[in-house]
Amino acid sequence: MSEPYNELKQVDMSIQSAQRIIGHATMSMDPGQLHAAKEALDTAKQQYEEALKNPTGMDGMFLEHAKETLQQCEQQINEALKP
Repeated sequence: MSEPYNELKQVDMSIQSAQRIIGHATMSMDPGQLHAAKEALDTAKQQYEEALKNPTGMDGMFLEHAKETLQQCEQQINEALKP
């Protein structure tokens, strides 16, 4: 019973981590940090996709919010990576 909770918590923590890394990277515009931010975002997206495969019925609002946050993060990092 705690597995879906743990999976959602992991998604949440991964997204929060990606948000922080992207924020720092886009402020510094350091190429290495931007690359790490892109990887953090990719990891968060993978975990989100895994959570979508195992819905519990109780996590719809969380997953919708997570999707919106991931889209915002992706837009932010893509803007920073533009030449």
